[in-house]
Amino acid sequence: MTAMETGETEQFEAARRVLELEAEAILALARSLDARFVAALDILTAVSGRVIVTGMGKSGHIAHKIAATLASTGTPSHYVHPGEASHGDLGMIVKGDAVIALSNSGNTRELNDILEYTRRFSIPLIGITAKSTSIMSEMADVALILPDVPEGCPMGLVPTTSTTASLAIGDALAVALLERRGFGPSDFRVFHPGGQIGSSLQRVSDLMHVGGEIPLASRGTLMSECILKMTEKRFGCVGVVDDDGWLSGVITDGDLRRHMGENLLARSVTEVMTATPRTMRPQALAAEALAVMNECSITSVFVVESREPVGILHIHDCLRVGVR
Repeated sequence: MTAMETGETEQFEAARRVLELEAEAILALARSLDARFVAALDILTAVSGRVIVTGMGKSGHIAHKIAATLASTGTPSHYVHPGEASHGDLGMIVKGDAVIALSNSGNTRELNDILEYTRRFSIPLIGITAKSTSIMSEMADVALILPDVPEGCPMGLVPTTSTTASLAIGDALAVALLERRGFGPSDFRVFHPGGQIGSSLQRVSDLMHVGGEIPLASRGTLMSECILKMTEKRFGCVGVVDDDGWLSGVITDGDLRRHMGENLLARSVTEVMTATPRTMRPQALAAEALAVMNECSITSVFVVESREPVGILHIHDCLRVGVR
């Protein structure tokens, strides 16, 4: 084995060691969950204000992410820097809030002012730490103790395993809160209007054409009039409705080709239409409608509520806003 190959092998071994230690920490954390986790959830559920997440150094970076995850899943939250808190930002924390503090040692001195502030004003405190006998553990209303797994670096000093476990317990709290509150896709979309997530959560009702834009014809309409309406509305189809206003069929460009003949224009729409067409609900996801259009090789789908057409959605409406 060459020196280069030996070096590569050692690097792979180092990488695997870190990943295996971090995986071990998360599994140990999952096994260790107990009544304290539920107590922490109870505190966060009862918050009438915001959840303040704080930590110093690498724990501060993890705290930022936990605050962002909580905020995006229906729990108002933000990060407060311990150093800035000692110079006025304690005013950002008020009664009705709760604090989640992160410190692997549980004795981070920069956190002391925040911890004492929570005790002074009876603000609930959840501590996330690896030390059950630390200052933070003793002061916290609930202390969530991280597993005793070594850090990934050979010196055992660089925060790796501990920060991964802290991030994981933060995610666990956020998701458990989400489920406890019944936070669903429609709620999620409120906080994620942009990007691919926002696009994937668009509803059919958000994109469909309504009112006079819907191409409709009654059952007694002749094909000569139907074709004019199809050309005017530019959806490549016309919906056929009965006397009750219910959608009973659809005429598409494909139907025209299949019935092409000398007497096509004089025929009734009921002779040409495709009965029982595929339709969508207004509250269906646009991504679901796009899948139906792709599956059926159609470019438009009627939106029906209680059998009555309330809209029409074109495939370009979905693609325009990034639905894939």
